[in-house]
Amino acid sequence: MTFLKKNFRMKHAVHQMMTEESVERCVWKGNILMKKIAHLLFGRFALVGVAILLQVSWLFVVLWKFSYQFTYANLFIRAIAIILVLVIVNRWSNPANKLSWTFLILLSPILGTLLYFLFGRSDLTKYVRRHMEKVNQEVSDCLTRDMETEKLLEEADASVYHQSKYINDFGHFPVYRNTSTKYYKSGEDMFPDMLEALKAAEHYIFMEYFIIEEGYMFQSIVDILEEKVKQGVEVRLIYDDVGCISTLPPKYYKRLQKKGIKCAAFNPFRPVMSVIMNNRDHRKIFVVDGTVGFTGGINLADEYINKVERFGYWKDTGVRIEGEGVWSLTNMFLSMWNIIIRSSEDYTQYLPSVHQKKPFVDDGFVQPYGDSPLDHENVGENIYLNIISKAKDYVYIFTPYLIIDHETLVTLCNAAKSGVDVRIVTPGIPDKKMVYLLTQSYYEPLIRAGVKIYQYTPGFIHAKCFVCDDEIATVGSVNLDFRSLYLHFECGVWMYRSKAVMQVKEDCLETFACSEEISLEFCTKRALPIRVLQSMLRLFAPLM
Repeated sequence: MTFLKKNFRMKHAVHQMMTEESVERCVWKGNILMKKIAHLLFGRFALVGVAILLQVSWLFVVLWKFSYQFTYANLFIRAIAIILVLVIVNRWSNPANKLSWTFLILLSPILGTLLYFLFGRSDLTKYVRRHMEKVNQEVSDCLTRDMETEKLLEEADASVYHQSKYINDFGHFPVYRNTSTKYYKSGEDMFPDMLEALKAAEHYIFMEYFIIEEGYMFQSIVDILEEKVKQGVEVRLIYDDVGCISTLPPKYYKRLQKKGIKCAAFNPFRPVMSVIMNNRDHRKIFVVDGTVGFTGGINLADEYINKVERFGYWKDTGVRIEGEGVWSLTNMFLSMWNIIIRSSEDYTQYLPSVHQKKPFVDDGFVQPYGDSPLDHENVGENIYLNIISKAKDYVYIFTPYLIIDHETLVTLCNAAKSGVDVRIVTPGIPDKKMVYLLTQSYYEPLIRAGVKIYQYTPGFIHAKCFVCDDEIATVGSVNLDFRSLYLHFECGVWMYRSKAVMQVKEDCLETFACSEEISLEFCTKRALPIRVLQSMLRLFAPLM
C-alpha cells in the first residue's frame, strides 16, 4: 500500500512538472507569436507598405474619378495605356513579362499603368547611369584575359570552352587557373571557415549580402570585424536595404560606421511611390585580402546556419575559392561599392598578387561571374541554359523557386527527352506559400518530358546549384525565377574539372535520398481550386 502511494505521488509530481513545462512552453510560444504580430503590424516593412499603398490608392481614385466624369480624360488614359502596351510589346525583353504587364494594363488601364511605372521599369537617371558605366569601365579594365588558360580549356573540350567564352565575352569575367575550390553543403559547414578567414585577415575584408539580421551569426562576424578595424584592417560591408527591411532598423549602416566599419546600403527603400524598387543587390560576396573568397546562397542570418528553425531544416550551399579567381569577386564588390557611394579608386591595389603569401593551387578552371539587370544580357540564365543544353549524361539542380520562362522550360524538357538524366530539387516546406504553389505548377510539363522532380523533405532548400556530367558545376546566388534572372544583381562561380564539382554531385545524391520524388499523379489529381489558382499565378509569374 505504501509503495502504491509513493508511486501515485511520483506520477502526480511528474504530471505536474509536465503540465507546468507545457504551460511555460505555451507562454513562450505565445510571446514569440505576439512579437511576430507586432513586428508585422508596426515594423518598417508594414509602415513603408502602407505608405506606398495609400499613395497608389489616392492617385488611382483621383484618376478614376477624373476619367469617370470627363469622357475625353477617359479616352486619353486608355490611349496612354494602349501606347504603353505597344512600347512594352516591342521591347527586347522576356515574352512572359510582356504578357503579364499587357494583360494587367488592358484589364485596368489606370491601375495597370500606375503599377507598371512603380514596379515594371528598370530605368535609371542619366547621372546614375553615366556614373555606373564609368565605374564598370574602370573595373573592367582591371580584368585581363589569360589567353594561355583559354587555349588550354579549348584543347580540353571545345564545347566547354564556348560556355566559358560566353561568360567572358558577354559577362566580362575571365576564366582562371591557379584557384582552388571547396564546396559546402550547408551554412553551418561554411560558417567556421568564414570566421577563420576573417581572423586571418591582414589587409582588407569586403562583404556584400542581400540579407543581414542581428543574431548569433552576424554578431560573431561583427565582433571579429571590430577587432580587425582596431588592427588597421580595412573593412567594408554592403547590404541590400529591401532585403533587410524586416531584419534591420532604418539607416543601420550608421551603427556599423560608428564601430569603424565602412558600410553602405544598396538602393535605400523610401516610402515614395516614384522610387524604382525592382533592382536589388541579391549577391553574396565575402572576400579577404583578395586571396580568399566565398559566395553561394548563404546570407548572414541565423536560419542559414540552423541556429534558429523557420521552415524545418534550412539547406543552403556555398563555395570557397582561393587564388587568382578571387579577383573577379573583389572586382564585383568594388564596382558595387563605388556605384553606391559615387566614388572612384585605384582598384589594382586589391589584386590577389599584391597580398599573395604562397603559390596558389591549380584546381581545374574557375570562372566567377556577375549578372546585372541593367546591361540587357541575362548572364545567369544563359549560363544555366548552356549547361542544360550541352549536357550529355546528367544535370542535377537545386533551386528554392522554380518559376521559369518558356525557353528554360523547353530546354529542360528537350534535355530529358534526349536521354539526359535531369533532376531538380525544390523545397518540401515553403517559405512563401503562393510562390510554392506557383513552383509546383511547373511540375507537370517537366515530369511528362522525363524530368525528375524532388521535394526536400527535411525542410526548405535555399541552394542554387547546377552540376553536369562530373565536369561542370556552378554555385551562386541565382534562383530559377524571374526576379533573379532578370531584375537582380547576382553572382556565382562556374567551375570545370575542379574538386568542388564532384562535391556538388555527392551532395545532390545525398539530397535525392532524403527527398520525395514527385509523381505525375500528384500534379493531375490536385483539387480544382488549387489548379485554377496556379493558372492565375502563372499569368503573373514574372511580376512575383
